[in-house]
Amino acid sequence: MKRVVIVRHAKAVPYGYEDDFNRDLRDRGKNDAKLVSEELNTLESKPDAMISSPAKRALKTARIFAEHLEFDAKKIREIPEIYDGLTTSEFVELIQSLDDNLQTVFFFGHNPDFHMFTGNLLKSYHDDMPTCATVGIDFQVGSWKQVEARTGENAFRLTPKMFK
Repeated sequence: MKRVVIVRHAKAVPYGYEDDFNRDLRDRGKNDAKLVSEELNTLESKPDAMISSPAKRALKTARIFAEHLEFDAKKIREIPEIYDGLTTSEFVELIQSLDDNLQTVFFFGHNPDFHMFTGNLLKSYHDDMPTCATVGIDFQVGSWKQVEARTGENAFRLTPKMFK
């Protein structure tokens, strides 16, 4: 089995759109990322790899998750195309290119893309993706190369409001 965990960045400051790439997290966003990542510990969903948009708010969310999931933040891989925008097919290709030694890979990025990826990877998904929403998607495959759209099973869906 292979697991993809899709994480929309936590709540960002509501200004700075002229320099969107460098928008920072709000205090609420930092707290939300802490809450959700701590809950992942109880689910025993630990990352073998983390891949993030290089945008400040996504990368900071990834670093908070790394801290609470005992993952070396220096090993977070930044992929500019996650910020620039990928199609579902391109995202699936990214997943298919992963090393088969990895079992669980976390991705950190932005809506509307992450909502679209979640909906297109799962057999069925009708929920939203608010800030810091985290969705685990299981694929009953032995190799990442076998991952296809609409074949994933929802392992969990966590949102900050669930823990407040």
